[in-house]
Amino acid sequence: METRANNAFLKFIGTAGARFVVMKQLRASGGLWMSVEKTNLSIDPGPGALVRCLSSKPKLDPSALDAILLTHKHLDHSGDVNVMIEAMTDGGFKKRGVLFAPEDALENDPVVLRYLRDSLEKIEILKENTTYQIGDISFSTAEKHHHPGETYGFNFHLSPCTVSLITDTRFFAELPEVYNGEVLVIHVVRLNPIGEDPIDHLSIEDVKTIIKKAKPRLAVLTHFGMTMIRAKPWKVAAELEKELGVRVIAASDGLKLNLKEVGSWKS
Repeated sequence: METRANNAFLKFIGTAGARFVVMKQLRASGGLWMSVEKTNLSIDPGPGALVRCLSSKPKLDPSALDAILLTHKHLDHSGDVNVMIEAMTDGGFKKRGVLFAPEDALENDPVVLRYLRDSLEKIEILKENTTYQIGDISFSTAEKHHHPGETYGFNFHLSPCTVSLITDTRFFAELPEVYNGEVLVIHVVRLNPIGEDPIDHLSIEDVKTIIKKAKPRLAVLTHFGMTMIRAKPWKVAAELEKELGVRVIAASDGLKLNLKEVGSWKS
């Protein structure tokens, strides 16, 4: 099991972004798993998250989760949220765990089933510019993202290092300022923008701007759409690293980052 104490890691259960990569399962779509000391957090458990956790080597045990965190309610981020709640609460027989989610994931056209909610110890509604705590993990939101539905990214304030997660959004000028973690995880669906019309996802040009200004120790690209898959994300990351002088990697399914090693990473 990877859920023992004295850990501090971030594992990419899946790196698929956008509907075509998800529905063809060209990449897995299980989101992220964060463990810090005794606290375990599932972030955006998309389709297949439960199966991917249980087939991970070593196995990630969903019954050991302390919380589930949704950036927003789109299916590639929330498709397995209900079954992960069932696993976290031992089929609903143990009232435990916290769900952190935007209000519209719970109210209008909800993605979290109502009959499961009573099995949770608590539901926290995400708001702008607010700090939350679950065990050994503290995190805060910034302003809402420019994306259909209520969407938030996060800054994790961890004892080994700071980690920022920029989830789906159209680029806006404040992004590099409000996400300045030592480790910067960026969802990049598109290789290039679409013509003159902005879309509600980041492209590599947007990522360049963010990394230049935020200057993380490590930037991790993930949540790839078809154009990124075709361009081979690891090659795109290598080109960015060479151009920007910042360590940049493309996440692969199952990638595990040891957050206690951040001090040795190139700044």
